[in-house]
Amino acid sequence: MHDRRTILPIDEKPSSPELHIPEPLYRPGDKPDFSHIHVRRSDNLERPDVLVDSYETERHAGGLIRVMNMDGDASGPWMPDISADTLRQGLRSMLTVRLMDDRMFAMQRQGKLSFYLKSRGEEAISVAQALSVRKSDMVFPTYRQQGILVARNYPLKRMMCQCLSNAGDPALGRQMPTMYSSKEYGFFSISGNLGTQFIQAVGWAMASAYKNRDDLAMAYIGDGSTAEGDFHYALNFASTYRAPVILNIVNNQWAISSFQGIAGGQSKTFASRGLGYGLASLRVDGNDFLAVYAVTRWAAERARRGGGATVIEHYTYRAEGHSSSDDPSKYRPSEEANAWPYGDPIDRLKQHLIKLGEWSDEQHAELLEELSEMVRETYKEAEALGSIASGTGIDPKTMFEGVYEHMSPKLEEQAELSGVGSWRE
Repeated sequence: MHDRRTILPIDEKPSSPELHIPEPLYRPGDKPDFSHIHVRRSDNLERPDVLVDSYETERHAGGLIRVMNMDGDASGPWMPDISADTLRQGLRSMLTVRLMDDRMFAMQRQGKLSFYLKSRGEEAISVAQALSVRKSDMVFPTYRQQGILVARNYPLKRMMCQCLSNAGDPALGRQMPTMYSSKEYGFFSISGNLGTQFIQAVGWAMASAYKNRDDLAMAYIGDGSTAEGDFHYALNFASTYRAPVILNIVNNQWAISSFQGIAGGQSKTFASRGLGYGLASLRVDGNDFLAVYAVTRWAAERARRGGGATVIEHYTYRAEGHSSSDDPSKYRPSEEANAWPYGDPIDRLKQHLIKLGEWSDEQHAELLEELSEMVRETYKEAEALGSIASGTGIDPKTMFEGVYEHMSPKLEEQAELSGVGSWRE
């Protein structure tokens, strides 16, 4: 990785060590230049047997697995067996996520919901992975995996109601917006304390194997959270017990305002950390829908056949702010997202489908219009059930319910003091 440090010849090095403070390549006002990243299709990275010894994936952890080039052409050993219908389904799901993100972000700015996280630039990761595993496989997400729910046909209105914290919210307003959960759709509750879900996924996968089931778990962590202890606990347990789990590291270059170098990303790749624990490790172009689909299928087959866990680093870029509370112009150039050399995942999949003769600009425009109308009308239905601006429609009494199996005297006292009623006989 490129580094701003000045490397001195051995005889010119200072007599005492200096504290190294990692710095991003560019700050606000700089002109971003990613020419040091050589964009090429890594056809030399063969697709190994799924039960290969984990240390045989060292080149895959240090390189970058790609299938599509920037013009939409696709080839190479990782080219997946995937139908045009599945590709169109993936494109539809990614567009739906992006349009919903834009709508909900705008509504947050109008005071209809308190908080929102967009996933622009990262849609291919969640959607391609959702389409490459079973619906019975459990997902332990971090932020920006709403595409999994969309690809699994989770009701969009229900997602919007959860963000609006209204009467249609399955969490009854108890959870932050975008922190969805659904047992029915295999989507574990998101934790605001990121990193916790990594070790939880390994535990779920161990339990699945203990029950002699072949369902697997998929966990997600950001580049910043790899510096937390939960990341290492998860890799250690996954390796020791050969858990059927896919451990995804979404390297989108930024952890809120801290760039990935703060988590050690300027040395070896994040995927390489899996090798130290004896885990198969792959690094993939996260904006290449086909490549993400292919490596996930490989990792899923390995897990189901008893080969254990796989670490996958998705090399991508967070195109917008961390959340509605973040202003990325304070810590990076405003042009940096457009300069990212691996492009936009939706545009790339669109171009690939056009090259196959399975799509056109006219069809894309029609789909965009259809989905825009659907998102707009679905939002109207969701907002009709309430918002934080107009009143949520949720009975305040519910905040005291579901905490304990039986209401404790202290909680009863708090409920009475709040004026929401009494549970006492």
